[in-house]
Amino acid sequence: MAEKKKISMLGAGLVGNAIARDLAQEPTFQVTVIDMKQENLDRLTSTVPVHTLQADLSTPGKINAIIADSDLVVSAVPGFMGFNLLRWIIAAGKNVVDISFFGEDPFLLDDLARGKGVAAVVDCGVAPGLSNILGGHAVTQLDQANNYLCYVGGLPAVRHWPYQYQSVFSPVDVIEEYTRPARLVECGQEIVRPALSEVELVEFPQIGTLEAFNSDGLRTMIRTLDIPFMKEKTLRYPGHAELMRVFRESGFFRTDPVEIRGHAVRPIDLTTKLLFDQWQRQEGEEDILAMRVVVEGRRAGKQVRLSYDLLDRYDRATGTTAMARTTGYTCAIVARQVVTGLFTQKGVIPPEFVGQSIACYDNLLAEYAKRNIHLRESITEKIGLPMS
Repeated sequence: MAEKKKISMLGAGLVGNAIARDLAQEPTFQVTVIDMKQENLDRLTSTVPVHTLQADLSTPGKINAIIADSDLVVSAVPGFMGFNLLRWIIAAGKNVVDISFFGEDPFLLDDLARGKGVAAVVDCGVAPGLSNILGGHAVTQLDQANNYLCYVGGLPAVRHWPYQYQSVFSPVDVIEEYTRPARLVECGQEIVRPALSEVELVEFPQIGTLEAFNSDGLRTMIRTLDIPFMKEKTLRYPGHAELMRVFRESGFFRTDPVEIRGHAVRPIDLTTKLLFDQWQRQEGEEDILAMRVVVEGRRAGKQVRLSYDLLDRYDRATGTTAMARTTGYTCAIVARQVVTGLFTQKGVIPPEFVGQSIACYDNLLAEYAKRNIHLRESITEKIGLPMS
């Protein structure tokens, strides 16, 4: 009998929990989950066969000891920890699939990854992640792509005033979406616009009217895909963006301290404490993940539009949120592709490179179907100029 592949799972939050559960179903894998919070680990061990370790992941020496015998590492930590942790994992010579939403440039670690002969798949969630995979796949289907547009967002199934939102992944990373400037591509040039800008209304079947605003989700695609117009927009229920702009412009997301009655207080610490209590998802509350990716270009002399639509909902049978399903299962499927040798490229690997592999893309769709995630693809001939 072949020896089991050893996978170390760093982080057992809502999404990390879903990844670990999914990987633990594979009989040829031995999964060890590491998290600072024992309650996160206890939720896993009560239902799935995983090993667990309560540990602080903030020091490289401890990381090296934890992952020493791993065949693959999956990193699902908050964004502020992500880049340093990824660097330590690569330096240890381990293949890694990462979903942390860090702000640093992952290609700064490309030479290190190539030198160590490892694959470091970054941004491997739903957006960034699946959105990149679809972009990468689409360019292989066209002679020339000229426009990429992604709408994506996680939403509560039931709307509650005033925010009409619940956090289904790291709340700190949600605030990042509202403060980090959005990088877009226009006429082949990278431009920067404020997050939460250019709000528009978009209709989604089975949901209704949503609002979409600029967010920094293109990430690596700005450098890797030759598409002259690209943008990503986050989806929320109408009115949410205006509230977040008020908070941001009033200084409530500031990270520099202000003095209050002789005490230095960071405004963001107070804001997040108050917001997160109201955004906290209650047990059993259902959510929705909506995504639409449109890529336009030329094929065989014709202007065509490739559309990819995804609508996923909370899984009542397993109690898994739609956000955790689409983010976590994407990560888990790509992790399987790396550890089994289906994907073999080395270096820092953005998800669009995975999408450019027909074998990996087809495998992703097949694995999605097993998990009741249904991505609808359509191709239409377009008359007139590409949208910009």
